[in-house]
Formats: sequence, structure tokens, C-alpha cells
Amino acid sequence: MQQSLTLLEYNQRIKNLMYDPDVQNCWVTAETSDLRVSRGHCYMELLQKDEQGYTVARLNAVIWANTFTRLDAQFFQVTGKHLTTGMKVMVNVNANFHEQYGLKAVINGINPEFTLGDIERIRQEIIARLTKEGIIDMNKQLSWPLAPQRIAIISASGAAGYGDFLNQLHNNAYGLKFYTCLFESVMQGMNTVPSVIAALDRIAAVEELFDCVVIIRGGGSTSDLNSFDNYDLGANIAQFPLPIITGIGHDRDVTIPDMVSKLHVKTPTAAAEFLVQCGLAQLNRLNEMATAVVSSSREAIAHAREQLSYYGSFIPLAAHKLIENSKLHLNGYAQSIPLVVKGRIDNQHMLLQRYVDVIKTSIANSIERQRMVLNTLSDKVQLLSPQNTLNRGYSLTTLNGHVVTSATAIKPGDHIVTTLKDGTINSIAE
Repeated sequence: MQQSLTLLEYNQRIKNLMYDPDVQNCWVTAETSDLRVSRGHCYMELLQKDEQGYTVARLNAVIWANTFTRLDAQFFQVTGKHLTTGMKVMVNVNANFHEQYGLKAVINGINPEFTLGDIERIRQEIIARLTKEGIIDMNKQLSWPLAPQRIAIISASGAAGYGDFLNQLHNNAYGLKFYTCLFESVMQGMNTVPSVIAALDRIAAVEELFDCVVIIRGGGSTSDLNSFDNYDLGANIAQFPLPIITGIGHDRDVTIPDMVSKLHVKTPTAAAEFLVQCGLAQLNRLNEMATAVVSSSREAIAHAREQLSYYGSFIPLAAHKLIENSKLHLNGYAQSIPLVVKGRIDNQHMLLQRYVDVIKTSIANSIERQRMVLNTLSDKVQLLSPQNTLNRGYSLTTLNGHVVTSATAIKPGDHIVTTLKDGTINSIAE
């Protein structure tokens, strides 16, 4: 029968292999996954993925509590972030194999500079993507209103930066009035990006009510600002239809939103001061225009008075001259009227005489034409007269004064009268 080992014996052999220096005190680069802290110990998986994102290697790892406190503080001090899932890390590990719990990598050290470089790489990738898509400067290209007074604010209501902004804005020394509306948002932690984007969406729905947007928060640690370095947030700000002012950190902190917004200022109070200065510039411009209007009005009035004085002295002379010229014209008209009237009367008299001659000729011609018509009609009457018909041998029979045209109209006993050219015959019909 073939010789065999118990599982414990086999695991002990593997454990003995762990003393090989090639698997102890090694620096390993990997990506953290399923990181959790329990009873002070930090448990995680170390992964390696290929270019397509598939996992090609996996190893359970642990940082024991006494080491984790020190390493996490060191990591946070350099990167501004605590260890979490999804980070690229360079860790110093010892291979550890337990007969009962299996293989595990014990992390004894970490190189935060490696992770910091990866964070900056991601940041540069976001910037490159926004640039490639042609949207990185879209918000910067928007024009400022002459005096932005209707301000939409994205901030946390209890944030000190929000209070500083309102105090600086509303209590300005020039008495300028501003109208502000808070669209509350989470300004740190994992919910920062979706919360700020949601606030931007709410503002976009009523964008016609506002002149610009201000995104503000106080200073704080660099880690609090890391959540702002996000592509989706940067793309939303870059493409927002209103100009955006960002004041979400100190001078040393420049986030992705700062790079794509219309204006980046150091602090919330600096954002308020910018808006106050915009209003003050327009107020000064209005004052200058008012001064110019008053000055121009005074000059116009003085010039008008000079012209009025000139016209006041000129009008009597002009009126006298106008009257004299009018008298001369009137005299000329008075002398020319009789001649003109006589000439027109003579012309009308000649025209009237021509009309009289024309009328006489027309009447004579008309009478002659009517005489010829009458003669023609007289001839026709003579030709068609009853007497002329009787003279030709015809007779005319009447019954009760009516001409008889048919024998059927006469009844026996009727008294009829027959007219001939030289007399009448009375007859009784049989």
C-alpha cells in the first residue's frame, strides 16, 4: 500500500518552506480588496489584475493591530487618505502559513509614496480625459453677468466656510444686496460626489433664477478634499450652464473642480469678496455714468441758455425784417392782381365766345337733322295712311266701332258700317 501523509503533516511541510528567504521580507505591489478592520487588526485581499481587469493573482493578507495603527497613521500623513479597498499599494510582507488557517501574507511595512503616485496618476488621467473630450474649459468660457447677485450655493448648512461666506457677502461695507439660496450637500467622505452632483442637478432645473453657482467648504485635511478629485464631478462642473466659483480648500489645495470651474478662489470668504467686488465695480460704473449724465446735462443747459439768449436778441430783428419782406411781397401782389384778373377775364370771355359759336352751330345742325327725319316720317305716314289705302279701292268694315277682320265675327242681324274712299254704307248682316 502506498505511503501517505496526514493533512496536518503536509501543511507542516509547507510551513517549513515559509522559512525560505525568497518569500520573507519582500516588497510586493498589489491592489487592496475587501479591506476590513476587526478588533484593531486589518484584514484584506491583495490582488493583481491584467490590462483587461481580470484577476491573475490573489492572496489573503493581514496587518496585526500593533502594526496597523502605526502604518495607517504613516500612510495617512503622506497620502491624506486611510487605507481602504481599491488602492494600489506597495507593502512589505512575510509569507505565513498556518496548519489550520492556511496561507496568509503578514504586512509589516508600507510605502505610501507609491500610493501617492498612483493617486496623482489617477488625477492626471482625469485631467487628460476631460481635455480629450473637449470639456475641460467649457465653464471657463461662460461670461459673467455684469453684477452677479442671485447666488446658488452648494455647501453643508453647518459648515464654518458657509457661514463665513454669508457674513462676508451680506455684511459688505458698500450696502450691496445679494440673494442667496443654499442647495445643501455633503462636502466630505464617500457621498461627496453624488451629493454635489445632485445639488447641481437641482440648480440646473431652475437655472434661470440664478446668475452663478458657488461651491464652498472650509479647509481641513488634504484627505477631506481627495473625494473631489473625481471625473464625474469634474465633467458636471465643466459642462454646467452657469459660471461656477469654487472655494473648497486652502491655497495649497487645487482639486479637479477648481481646475474646471469658471473661477477658483482660495477660501469661501474670497469667493464672497469676488462677488462683492463685481457688484462694487458696477456700482462705481453707475456712479461714473450718473456723474457723466449730470455733467452733460449741465453743459447742455448752459449751451441752451446761450442759444436762448442769442435767439432772444435775434428774434425782434428777424421779425422786423420778415415783416418788411412780407410788406414788399404784399405790395407786389396788390399791383399784379388787377393785371392778372383782367387777363383771366379776357381769356374766359374768349373761351365763352367760342362755346357760344359752337353751341349755335350744334343747334342748327341738330335742327336740320331732325327736319330731315320728320320729312321721312311724313312720307311714311302718307304712304301708310288708311285714306290712301281706300283710294286704291279697298274698304274698311267696322262693327260697333271695331274693325272687322274675319267674317266669323259678324252674326246675322249685326249692324255693320263699310267705309269707302268717298263715303260710308250702313248694312245689316243676314
